[in-house]
Amino acid sequence: MKSEKDSIPEITIKAVLLGIVLSMILAAANAYLGLFAGMTVSASIPAAVVSMGVLRLFRKSNILENNIVQTAASAGESLAAGVIFTIPALVIMGFWKDFSYFWTTVIAAFGGLLGVLFTIPLRRSLIVEEKLQFPEGIATAEVLETGQKGGKGIWHIAKAAIIGGLFKIGAGLFGFWPGAVEGAKRIGGSIAYFGTDLSPALLSVGYIVGLNIAVLIFVGGALNWFIAIPICAALSNGTQDASAVDQAYTIWKEQTRYIGVGAMLVGGLWTIFQMRKSLLSGITSGLAAYKKSAGDKAAIERTEKDMPMKWIIILIIASAVPLYLVYQHFVRDVSVSLPMAVLMLAAGFIFSAVAGYMAGIVGSSNNPISGVTIATVTVSSLLLLVLMGKSAENGPSAAIIIGSVVCCAAAIAGDNMQDLKTGYIVGATPWKQQVMQIAGTLAGALVIAPVLMLLFKAYGFAGHSDNPDALAAPQANLMASVAQGVFQGNIPWVFVFIGMAVAIVLITCDVFLEARKSSFRTPVLAVAIGIYLPFELAVPIFVGGIIHQLVRKRDKLTDGIVEEVESPAKNGLLFASGLITGEALMGILLAIPIVILKQYEIDLPLMKHYGKTVPYSGWIGVILLIGVAYWLYRTALDRNK
Repeated sequence: MKSEKDSIPEITIKAVLLGIVLSMILAAANAYLGLFAGMTVSASIPAAVVSMGVLRLFRKSNILENNIVQTAASAGESLAAGVIFTIPALVIMGFWKDFSYFWTTVIAAFGGLLGVLFTIPLRRSLIVEEKLQFPEGIATAEVLETGQKGGKGIWHIAKAAIIGGLFKIGAGLFGFWPGAVEGAKRIGGSIAYFGTDLSPALLSVGYIVGLNIAVLIFVGGALNWFIAIPICAALSNGTQDASAVDQAYTIWKEQTRYIGVGAMLVGGLWTIFQMRKSLLSGITSGLAAYKKSAGDKAAIERTEKDMPMKWIIILIIASAVPLYLVYQHFVRDVSVSLPMAVLMLAAGFIFSAVAGYMAGIVGSSNNPISGVTIATVTVSSLLLLVLMGKSAENGPSAAIIIGSVVCCAAAIAGDNMQDLKTGYIVGATPWKQQVMQIAGTLAGALVIAPVLMLLFKAYGFAGHSDNPDALAAPQANLMASVAQGVFQGNIPWVFVFIGMAVAIVLITCDVFLEARKSSFRTPVLAVAIGIYLPFELAVPIFVGGIIHQLVRKRDKLTDGIVEEVESPAKNGLLFASGLITGEALMGILLAIPIVILKQYEIDLPLMKHYGKTVPYSGWIGVILLIGVAYWLYRTALDRNK
């Protein structure tokens, strides 16, 4: 039976152009956020809001066009996560001196393309039959449907983006307040540390992911910085010449962050085990649907038509060939590159399915692709160690290349399923969304390399640069440490095993809470990333989660999504998205003057460079961040806004 939406256009010139432009912008913004904080946030909702605001300027536009725009735009954001979690590791390890535009683009484009293709056969199982929630997909659909009636959401994103941008200028350009406040004190032979980052973007991340995840990230950080590091400091003979803060960071970098590595490894394997039945049913039901469509094309409704299996197979082969050539170019050993290329494809498919399933449960923002990527890098490194031996010069970099392809595929897969859920709700055509997902992926791939080059020259990466403002790039440093550690035999396995034990305890707790049908859960990967990240990043995320909970009590807000988009809680979600967008984009823009001023030996922030200080600058930053937090809270509750 035909519906009214069968006759309205979906893929139009204006929708395609806007989707591609937004994909490039969001890829750049999320690349900065991920390298800075180690976390990325789904851009589907802000992309949908921007799309509605722009397309409304045209005489004719519709909900399916807006859906096409957000489908393409969110692909750039997701691809950025896959790239920045892995590829910077090649620079950190010294394998690349700079980012190769050609090779970075090839890995990102074809790795992301595999993520789209691998999840198409799973659409029917995970979206139609399993009826997974896909929280952000549902929220995006509600935003689109609300926008048809008229909405002011774009104003909330715009003003928040200005605030986030100004905050970044004040700290990063002028230095009126620091980017973080922290301190540590030696107590006997141990260390007591506390610090917090002064970032509206991190505050917003906590608001979006909700209290449950924010608490777990904070708990992970507390376990490391309040327990593990003080114990290690008391047991070590660390030099007293270094400050207490520097000593704490040295212990974290060389020892205790590997607790997070062990926890992530077990968490990734546990996720795969949990999905074993869904993986099999997804493949079989998807193939059955394609067989039916091949026999009687008229029997498949427009809203159930996926990209033809023939084209999926052709595109998978077309993607696999250049990725194999990438691998062969760097490894230069056919006996090794062929089996590892097969591993790359197999791991890409399995983890794409894992990412798609997890997006259905926790959403794209909370999707633990870093965990499954760590598992890939570890297994790949061990296999390469067997095949190539410890003396293999390119062994660690070969493992990272495999991990980068898998990570790009998994990141795109979760986003793809989220967007297809949105399309399923609003009545879109799946194959058209899948085409636009490919277009958005390729568009994002074209800009990600120049952005990485710019950020690398402007800030540098922790683990590679001595710049105090170097971007943390936590996942990339983690991947580099794991790959190199396997070959060099210097991984502190004691801490890895401790992390594994912590993960087992958390999994046991989570299974128990699930059996009790508790609303609070303990997903191991959230705690693991809290253990791995610097503690200062966990604090504003935790505060954002508290704000989320306060709003939830006043207005029905679930963990991470809005139940009723008409409710004012939606305004808070959009405001938080704007803060992230503004700070991230300003971080990109500030990279330009940093590169230029370095030629004149002028470093940012300017106050620090010229030896000027602002009295009580730390308190100024804290008070301003509290003000932003209160504004976020009021925006989420004020029904007149």
